[in-house]
Amino acid sequence: MESEGLLIVRGDEVAELLAGREREVIAIVRRAYLAHGSGHSMLPHSTFLQFPDDEVNRIIALPAFLGGGFDLAGIKWIASFPGNVQRGAARASAVLVLNSCVTGHAEAVLEGSVISAKRTAASAAAAADVLLAGRAPSAVGLIGTGLINFEIARFLRAAFPGLDCFRLFDLDTGRAERFAGALRRDLGVARVEVAREPAAVLAASPLVALATTAVRPHIDDLSVCPTGAVLLHVSLRDIAPRAILACDNVVDDPDHVCRARTSVHLAEQVSGSRSFIRCTLADILAGRAPARPDPAARVVFSPFGLGVLDLALAQLVVQGARAGGKGIVVANFLGMAGGAGGS
Repeated sequence: MESEGLLIVRGDEVAELLAGREREVIAIVRRAYLAHGSGHSMLPHSTFLQFPDDEVNRIIALPAFLGGGFDLAGIKWIASFPGNVQRGAARASAVLVLNSCVTGHAEAVLEGSVISAKRTAASAAAAADVLLAGRAPSAVGLIGTGLINFEIARFLRAAFPGLDCFRLFDLDTGRAERFAGALRRDLGVARVEVAREPAAVLAASPLVALATTAVRPHIDDLSVCPTGAVLLHVSLRDIAPRAILACDNVVDDPDHVCRARTSVHLAEQVSGSRSFIRCTLADILAGRAPARPDPAARVVFSPFGLGVLDLALAQLVVQGARAGGKGIVVANFLGMAGGAGGS
């Protein structure tokens, strides 16, 4: 509420407020998908700020409104600078602003990268649960061993409590080994294997999450995957267009994911249409489309990452922060600009 002042919530506080609430977060993400899929949202295209002669670093603005009982408006401003990892810093950093849907005034400013990582992981877990029809996978493959796939591992363990086997691949073998140690130490995973190549992970895993910093496709063939495998293509640019076209494709939003040279966008350019996209995850959640019309088909879930999910999770954080006295409240943030004489 505006009368309570502008709330500022740091990243460590966001993490504390969301700790151990994976199943609740998954449920909120499902609700947000359903609201968006029912038309209770406004979601302009994301804006990519890129730099001259630099195809790697970028900052993205994601404005959104989410209705359907959420009634939220705001924007996420998220930077991805992969070179930060070598500097000992986080690849992604973000700021998330929530605005009043009554006055338009900013009501909360939150560190957004924690929320972004957890809503991404919750989205992946929700998709895995639906596309596997509730069957727990015997093992999960993780291609890319950064923060996003660690959160995906955490959320998959919440969705499938018996899950206890992960196979990893990363271009940096040392990083993969450290990631394996963190899975054992922090999540209590019993079996972790580090593979020498992506194909070994794909061939041995009925469920695979791809979360890399790839800017162009590097996986040309998915025929090595088991029949019926589910691929959570979170990083969006790993799989070659022809391989995409050979699979059953589910997305979060066709208009958003068919942009910015994602694998799905490239597949659209190759095929000349979007007809290879069978449905959205919301269509399945709402019962408008079956989860698996062909149980033997390999399914690729390509989520662009919708700003409405960030808003839904930010609302949970703000409610917890205000109730628990977390964050910093700035009274009269607008100052004279918010007075009766303002234009």
